[in-house]
Amino acid sequence: MGRPPHDSPREPGALAGAAFLMATSAIGPGFLTQTAVFTEAFRNDFAFAILASLLVDVSAQVNVWRVLGVAGRRGDELASALLPGLGAVLAAMVAAGGLVFNVGNVAGCGLGLAVFGVPPAIGATLSAAASLALLLRPRAGRALDTFAKALGALMIVLTAAVMAVSGPDYLGALRRAVWPQHVAFLPVVTLVGGTVGGYITFSGVHRLLDAGIAGEAEVPRLTRASVLGILVTGAMRVLLFLAVLGVVARAGGLDPANPPASAFRLGAGEWGYRFFGLVLWSAAITSVVGCSYTSLSFFPRLRMARAAGRAALLAFVGLSLALYLLVGRPVRLLILAGAVNGLILPLTLGVVLLAARRPALMGGYRHPLLLQAVGWVAWAVSLAAGALAVREMVTRM
Repeated sequence: MGRPPHDSPREPGALAGAAFLMATSAIGPGFLTQTAVFTEAFRNDFAFAILASLLVDVSAQVNVWRVLGVAGRRGDELASALLPGLGAVLAAMVAAGGLVFNVGNVAGCGLGLAVFGVPPAIGATLSAAASLALLLRPRAGRALDTFAKALGALMIVLTAAVMAVSGPDYLGALRRAVWPQHVAFLPVVTLVGGTVGGYITFSGVHRLLDAGIAGEAEVPRLTRASVLGILVTGAMRVLLFLAVLGVVARAGGLDPANPPASAFRLGAGEWGYRFFGLVLWSAAITSVVGCSYTSLSFFPRLRMARAAGRAALLAFVGLSLALYLLVGRPVRLLILAGAVNGLILPLTLGVVLLAARRPALMGGYRHPLLLQAVGWVAWAVSLAAGALAVREMVTRM
């Protein structure tokens, strides 16, 4: 799984590609399921969780991308340079969180094909086999990126159409975004975990490092790309929230076995339901591949040894499928995946913020004090929300 050849640092599409790699990693089956489930549970109050999570997302991602980009080091490399052995701990935690996320991705494949009458377990197994076939193909990344972008655009268009048809309470949602009646911490930490937790926030910046985009001169580009990735995920989150909000207000509850698919069915009819199944499956299978590769990119030996890396990717996908088949309960797995990755964020963000103050790692670059302060606030929020979410998660599970 050696590093791909470096692209030119001036390649026009490199930054957008990194931003959309991060966004498509986040906008997967867990993203869709979490948003639908929490919208149904909290209605207008969920707008506050979305806004709070977006603020934490931006603070975390800009810090991570700028520091890693300037240092020219991957997450595990930066952690090891900060404290010997810490890189291995971070890699293990990210891989463990990525595994949970990947189990949710495999479950999402099953949920997507279930729309077409395929039993979830069979659909997940076929999808895992297809993802392995893609992983074995040389240079499959570019085709997967194009496929994910096209389906992502269709998903956004369909979601916007469902939102317009469902007629949600726009003003009510806007008011609750800044003044909620009830604040729940599980949605906040789950959304943060599903957007910038675990491996996701590293996926785009690791791609930029592979493309040779690093150093202090690249700070403006690193910042723009990191914000773009969050804006894409935020726009999709808001559209889906409003679409589901209008559906549940008009039609009542969602199908607990497949909440996002039932929302599209109620909002856009049978064709919307079928189309969403295809998009969900496509998002899930690309997430299986992306999650597997990025999680294992934290291990230097796997990056450098192609045969060992390919074997590890195959084992990672196979274990994800086995755990799904043993555990089942795909909707709860998708909620758990985001929460687990949200709990990893305090460690990863803390490592980055500490490294930002080390001249030996950052050279002549001085990380802005305001950005550091905002980052530490995001760290404290993620730590507190994660601790409180554990209690809520145990109660709900």
